[in-house]
Amino acid sequence: MAFFDFLSGQFIDVIHWTDDTRDTMVWRFERQGHEIKYGAKLTVREGQAAVFVHEGQLADVFTPGLYMLETNNMPVMTSLQHWDHGFKSPFKSEIYFVNTTRFSDLKWGTKNPIILRDPEFGPTRVRAFGTYTVRVGDPARFMAEIVGTDGEFTMDEISSQIRNIIVQEFSRVLATSGIAVLDMAGNTADLGRLVAEKISGTITGYGLEIPELYVENISLPAAVEAALDKRTSMGVVGDLNRYTQFQAAEALGAAGGAAGSAMATGMGAGLGMAMAGQMAQVGPWGARPAAPPPPPPVEHVWHIAENGGTKGPFSKASLGRMASDGNLTRDTHVWTQGQDGWKRAEDVAELAQLFTVLPPPPPPGV
Repeated sequence: MAFFDFLSGQFIDVIHWTDDTRDTMVWRFERQGHEIKYGAKLTVREGQAAVFVHEGQLADVFTPGLYMLETNNMPVMTSLQHWDHGFKSPFKSEIYFVNTTRFSDLKWGTKNPIILRDPEFGPTRVRAFGTYTVRVGDPARFMAEIVGTDGEFTMDEISSQIRNIIVQEFSRVLATSGIAVLDMAGNTADLGRLVAEKISGTITGYGLEIPELYVENISLPAAVEAALDKRTSMGVVGDLNRYTQFQAAEALGAAGGAAGSAMATGMGAGLGMAMAGQMAQVGPWGARPAAPPPPPPVEHVWHIAENGGTKGPFSKASLGRMASDGNLTRDTHVWTQGQDGWKRAEDVAELAQLFTVLPPPPPPGV
């Protein structure tokens, strides 16, 4: 019985692969002892390629079609030809099926913000994310560079590396593009194509291709977006004077309808006028009203020391008339609030000018 089981294992192999996992890139055809029979039928479907590996070396790559593995340039033999080896063939061969269809809807995104110099906002941080598709363009290179002897290689095993390559190149392209942040939304298609071209050399080295790369969104920090929203809101408002009048009319109607009385109507009108007065002083971008003028200087009043007593208070104008009449001289002692003690009138800068129009007293003996 065991002998017939052995013979049944030597019948012609039918080698093929159907995949329903949606993420398998490479699958190895499992055969006991990795023995591929002479005359085996190999079926390669559309969207597949078969890589033939003999004794550890890549021998051939089969494109879609039906093949009979019996040509002389393929060192494949049946184990029945080697009785002296105990029915075990010393020739070991493997067949790997490679999925050459597109793997779509793969995600990429920046883990950290990209810092760039925006021509309008200056230094700015942005984030971006999108999708891409990938497929195997060179099955032999892909097997040699990435898969190796992995019997079932999935997209998850290479997607992280591809994402890192995309993000690195996208950061470089975006930082040197010179495109303003407000114009990036209209240039996402061009950015996607440019990044795909920049990474094509690295990806081709893996035996892969990036047919499509999409930039779905480029976003600013939350604080910057909030400031832009405010600026947009002010642009929508337009003429603040008309907007204020409209708001006042709305408040008037709402107050009158809710209260149904003359008092409520008056309160609504007063509120609207107050709002209009305040908003009229505000610029189109929320500028503060102009500062009020400073208060006028405080006029001093003066006291005069005379015959051991005081007189006053007198204004500066009164002292000017007294100086003209001779009742106030340069040596008269005066005092005002805040002054440190009594002083001669000509020693006070504010009063000294009263004597400039009068000649000084003649020198003694003249």
